[in-house]
Amino acid sequence: MTDVEAAVATAFREEWGHVVATLIRMTSNWDLAEECAQDAFAAALARWPTDGVPGKPGAWLTTTARNRALDRLRRSKTEAAKLQEVAATSVPPETATPDGSGVTDDRLRLIFTCCHPALTLEARVALTLRTLAGLTTAEIARAFLVPEATMAKRLTRAKHKIRDAAIPYRVPPAHLLPERTPGVLAVLYLLFNEGYSASAGAHVRRADLTAEAIRLARLLVALMPDEPEATGLLALMLLQDARRAARLDDAGELVTLEDQDRSRWDAQQIAAGLALLDGAPRQTPAGPYRLQAAIAACHARAAAAADTDWAQIAALYGELRRLVPSAVIELNRAVAVAMSRGPEAGLALVDELAAGGVLTSYYLLPATRADLLRRLDRRPEAAASYREALALAPTEPERRYLQRRLAEVGG
Repeated sequence: MTDVEAAVATAFREEWGHVVATLIRMTSNWDLAEECAQDAFAAALARWPTDGVPGKPGAWLTTTARNRALDRLRRSKTEAAKLQEVAATSVPPETATPDGSGVTDDRLRLIFTCCHPALTLEARVALTLRTLAGLTTAEIARAFLVPEATMAKRLTRAKHKIRDAAIPYRVPPAHLLPERTPGVLAVLYLLFNEGYSASAGAHVRRADLTAEAIRLARLLVALMPDEPEATGLLALMLLQDARRAARLDDAGELVTLEDQDRSRWDAQQIAAGLALLDGAPRQTPAGPYRLQAAIAACHARAAAAADTDWAQIAALYGELRRLVPSAVIELNRAVAVAMSRGPEAGLALVDELAAGGVLTSYYLLPATRADLLRRLDRRPEAAASYREALALAPTEPERRYLQRRLAEVGG
């Protein structure tokens, strides 16, 4: 990869959401916004090798995309009125608040637009991940554990729904915020998760996505300071992200939570996350994001892996699964049970999940089973499960980790 290609790739990760959100605000046309943003990045690949990488890549890309949109609109006689509207839009995005909400961030505004209650919750989340984060349809499909073709149809339907219903691009008034809050929280949560544990590729994490999710979560907490789940989600992100430096060793190999050097955890970020969790507005019972933040806090408070209160973590997962029935949560609970009551107890729960057939394509199911069998010294069975996990693992670091474990059990 050349220096220019690397610069364009970096700009894509950092600026895609901003460029698309700005164009949607200006044109109200989602497909046009995405197409012109793509044209701008293609133009960067063609022109930056000769002209040089601009000092402000994001501004260059936004201007180029905006000009492409204007050209497209000029060529459409039926869009004459819209052209006048766009041409008159000269207020910088940083100061424009067309809905009077006071929220100047185009990306947060885009999330609220996508999370209109006229759309299904899954469509809200998927559309925002595609438009805001630039995730591919395949990446979003993996996050939802559905086929790519199915997700493509859902994204198309969601865009048509916004167009046909003339859903406005704005943050709703305060009394309407609660009906959109679950979707907004789900978007930020999945955006963070995709950055924290990438669904595919050469890298296990995408720092640009986790940083953007945290930034948007801070804006949301400022907008809704009395919403306990917004505060809980931000606390969860900070506590999880605090471990980022210890998740890979110096060679770029994956290090499990149990083996991480906790001195490399970000103590300042942990303190901020714990303070948010302790100071969050109270609600009874706690919601799913506060419960997950409480689980992360159990890990953060443990000076060593052996000090982890796994019984408390198992209990918290028990509460969480009642609120959010999920096979993935059941799998996480099985791990906590294994660590608190022994690998045989956890293995029984994992085998129940495997028999249910819900997580057949989720590599962490056979990987967890393999680890518990390894701890029980059932090596041939462990090797078979490690091979099954290897066939499903989405990223290179995870595959290399499983290969090392497979070698350890004689595979």
